[in-house]
Amino acid sequence: MAIDLKQLQSAAGKPGKSESTAAAKKSHNNVDSGFRRFLVKQPSASDRMFFTEQLSLLLETGNGLVPSLRMLSTQAENPELRRLIRLMIDDVNSGRSFSRALGRHPQLFSSTYVNLIAVSEQGGFMPQVLAELLDMDDKREQLNATLKSALAYPLFLLCFSLAVVVFILVFVFPKFADMFASIADQLPATTLVLMTLSQILISHWPFFVAAIIGCFLLFRKWAHSASGNYQIDRLKLAVPVLKNIFSELYLVQSLRVMALSLGNGVSVMDTLVSCREVVHNRVFQQFIASLEVCVQDGKGIANGFQSVDFVPNIVKQMVLTGEQSGNLSKVLHRVAGYYERQLDKRLVIVAKAAEPVMLLLMGVVVGTLVSSLILPIFKLSRAVG
Repeated sequence: MAIDLKQLQSAAGKPGKSESTAAAKKSHNNVDSGFRRFLVKQPSASDRMFFTEQLSLLLETGNGLVPSLRMLSTQAENPELRRLIRLMIDDVNSGRSFSRALGRHPQLFSSTYVNLIAVSEQGGFMPQVLAELLDMDDKREQLNATLKSALAYPLFLLCFSLAVVVFILVFVFPKFADMFASIADQLPATTLVLMTLSQILISHWPFFVAAIIGCFLLFRKWAHSASGNYQIDRLKLAVPVLKNIFSELYLVQSLRVMALSLGNGVSVMDTLVSCREVVHNRVFQQFIASLEVCVQDGKGIANGFQSVDFVPNIVKQMVLTGEQSGNLSKVLHRVAGYYERQLDKRLVIVAKAAEPVMLLLMGVVVGTLVSSLILPIFKLSRAVG
């Protein structure tokens, strides 16, 4: 039988029908996932807490894993969470472990979550681990809420002060320009400076707007770069007031993960990897990486804690005591709880101290603006009188 060489080359050079279909399906799925990312509300920490709490409750009451997931898929309000739960059901039914099914969705379930579920699957205590994960998520959300509330009012005062300054310079000062022109040589220095600034703002406001936007974009680009992000992370652990807040925040986050993971049988190396994912600070991540090196070299975690300055001495001593006594997870849990309470107190103090400082600065700025207007008016009234 003769073989057509051209047909053979054509067949070899072109994909088969099944390959074309698979490639098209993959491309279609990528497009769908891209649209889903922008159009569908992604599951949040509150969705994960709902999932964890309800699953723990269903398992405790004697339901199987797959029936519990099916119930959750009908109860979840977020459509994307329902979709993820259905994917988990398919994975478990196809023979995958539940932890592997969770691990396919890292945007919602961290490595800490996955590792703990994997250990609980083997030990048969998943409801207890889910309850502990829920408690950790709840405390993290409370801490974030405290941090945001402590910063919200000072930031509001700062933005309000800037808005007042711009309003007075753009809308108030120009109305007095002609009036003050007759006594320009008698105007206070502050009035002259503010009137000049007002004229510049009005005449060149597009330039100022473009400059502000440009500076913001440049700063954002620098902050998202590797060097800029690292410098910002260094400042968080170097500036006097911020250093105490952020070091305690990162300690609470990492120590709580360590305590929960080690207490449930997760290996030390997997625990430290999870800590690096939880803490979003490169300097602190380098510290955790140094702990991994110490563990690999057989020196223990306590040895790695001794080499950094931003970890308080009491933490170093407690970790050393816990490691020597074999109760490291219990000690880490106690230390995390202690520093969580300390951080709450510190944030309250900082918020209360920042409020009068911001009010004082706001009063000085607004007072300077108002006096720069009133004093020349008094001079004009005296001249007329």
